[in-house]
Amino acid sequence: MAESPAALAPWQQQLTPRLRRRVERLLEQQQEQPGWHGALPVLLLERCWLRMSVAPIAQLARMLPPDSSADAPELSLFRQLRADGLDGLEAQDRCWQEFGREACTEALRRFWSAQEQGNHGWTLERYLHLVEQYRRQLEQPGSRPIPLLVLARDGSGDAHQLLWCWPGAQPVGHTCP
Repeated sequence: MAESPAALAPWQQQLTPRLRRRVERLLEQQQEQPGWHGALPVLLLERCWLRMSVAPIAQLARMLPPDSSADAPELSLFRQLRADGLDGLEAQDRCWQEFGREACTEALRRFWSAQEQGNHGWTLERYLHLVEQYRRQLEQPGSRPIPLLVLARDGSGDAHQLLWCWPGAQPVGHTCP
């Protein structure tokens, strides 16, 4: 008997029955892992193709590179100077003195290029947050989840969606032991 979509956990709703079984097997294996290490899985779901790949956490940044263009030192200094009260031109002049005009221009070009190409919200900050949250959850006693990144469709302005797959997700109203 098929379960109604509303009775499934959010991560289960994104997957076909075959992919749900695959994730459940991975979750069983995850419960036996000896703590934090680079081979822990991160699931990447391409919704359009209903294709899921597994990336070791140590390889995630290589397989799905986060956009770090906003974190360039030239742009970080500019934002800090603006936050300190300098107007835009003064902040720009200080950045040019510190890094040179060409380096500042290149950092800005890389930033705007990344904005135009779109990164689906997959920034260095989001990547680091995922890694930190994953590690924290695995270092706590109890069940061990696996992160599932539902990748946004190419050309859409949507952000990649992060869901956490927890073992033993029971349908709502499930009362059997």
